[in-house]
Amino acid sequence: MSQLLAGVPLKRKDGTSVDAGKELQGKVVALYFSAHWCPPCRNFTPILRDFYDEVTEDGEFEIVFVSFDRSDSDLQNYLKEAHGNWLYVPFGNDQIQELANKFGVSGIPALIVIKPDGAVINQNGRADVQGKPPKKAYADWKAQL
Repeated sequence: MSQLLAGVPLKRKDGTSVDAGKELQGKVVALYFSAHWCPPCRNFTPILRDFYDEVTEDGEFEIVFVSFDRSDSDLQNYLKEAHGNWLYVPFGNDQIQELANKFGVSGIPALIVIKPDGAVINQNGRADVQGKPPKKAYADWKAQL
C-alpha cells in the first residue's frame, strides 16, 4: 500500500500531513471514493464514520478518502460536515484519477478494501459496511491478509 501512495501528501481531516509509507504500513486500507455533490455519498459517509470509529481501536485499519469533489472548498466542507478523522488525498492530486482507474471505479460512493500490498480484499466494501456489524465486516477483511 505504501508504494501505491508513495509521494502522495496524504492529510488528516484536521489538515495534518501524513507519511503514507509509515501510516499505512501493514494495515487493511479502505479507499473511499466519494464527493460532496453526490446524495448517496452524503447518506453513506456518516455510516462509514461510525464504522471507522468502531473498528480503528487496534490501529490496523485506515480509510483514505479519494475525493471526486469539484473544488477544494467542496472537499473541505465535506470533510467538516460528515467525515471521520481518516486520511484523504488532497484536491487536484493526479493520484485521484490513477486510483480510480486502477480499481475500476465507475460510480460513487465506492469503498475498495485492500491489503497492505495493494491487492483487493473487497471491491464492494460499502455492502459490508451497510450489511454487517462493523467488527464482523472488519474481521472478515482482516482474515484475508
